[in-house]
Amino acid sequence: MATFEGYERREAKILSVLKEYGINSIDECKTICEEKGIDPYTIVQETQPICFENAKWAYTVGCAIAIKMGCTKAADAAAAIGIGLQAFCIPGSVAENRKVGLGHGNLGKMLLSEETECFAFLAGHESFAAAEGAIKIALNANKVRTKPLRVILNGLGKDAAFIISRINGFTYVETEFDPYAEEVKVVSEKAYSNGPRADVKCYGADNVPEGVAIMKLENVGVSITGNSTNPTRFQHPVAGTYKKWCNENGVKYFSVASGGGTGRTLHPDNMAAGPSSYGMTDTMGRMHSDAQFAGSSSVPAHVEMMGLIGMGNNPMVGATVACAVAVEEASK
Repeated sequence: MATFEGYERREAKILSVLKEYGINSIDECKTICEEKGIDPYTIVQETQPICFENAKWAYTVGCAIAIKMGCTKAADAAAAIGIGLQAFCIPGSVAENRKVGLGHGNLGKMLLSEETECFAFLAGHESFAAAEGAIKIALNANKVRTKPLRVILNGLGKDAAFIISRINGFTYVETEFDPYAEEVKVVSEKAYSNGPRADVKCYGADNVPEGVAIMKLENVGVSITGNSTNPTRFQHPVAGTYKKWCNENGVKYFSVASGGGTGRTLHPDNMAAGPSSYGMTDTMGRMHSDAQFAGSSSVPAHVEMMGLIGMGNNPMVGATVACAVAVEEASK
């Protein structure tokens, strides 16, 4: 029998959603997936090993809904998986109010659609969750895309980018920034594996202008920010500044702000506003994002606190893509 964190608070809503698709129980979702040879539970666990049980079951429910809807394309399956994730949002929570579950599904759909050329994790490189998400996308997205999706990490610190590249088998891209022209040039590239992981390019920037220049260089169409130790010094300012440049130059860019929610760190002056209070990371995300998630980009417990599931937002992006691809492959 399916058991997971916050089961009692989630059960009624989940069963109500499942009923719409002719599914009688959460356990039946597992059977539906098994019959198609899909194992969302394991896919999620492999993506972020420290995730909660409810994350594994949420994706199992999402995949079952996608199968019941007759999804044969990964992009459509991703949106359907979002319905399952939304079903797990606790009523009245930040995650439910922001429709974060549906947001994750639609983000996955974007990454599996040919229109998106480059996806960037705008994260502090101390957040390994960005790498976890990038790895899962690199290993799965291009199985179903005609034109390969380019995936990059763009963060503060060249040494950090170098270390993350070596640990994860990414390609480290060393850059040099011209502050007068506000342009960046590639000095060298070094791949630390021979497989799909090497297709992930990892950039380290010394400052916000260099980070923005890297976004322009790669023609980033979709990004997700992290909320690690330097969100106010790098991720959100880069996304916001790049967004302004895109608007001024007719470039299509969809910005996702990970993190935030009530009780987040770095509170501004409005922290006395009770439930309406949001910290600086949340505030900055509201200023540039097209979609705002809830909770940490990496820490499962914080995303759970926001009412979604126990999995970091960045790994969740990878899990959505991987599960959606599995649904398409099972339909062939």
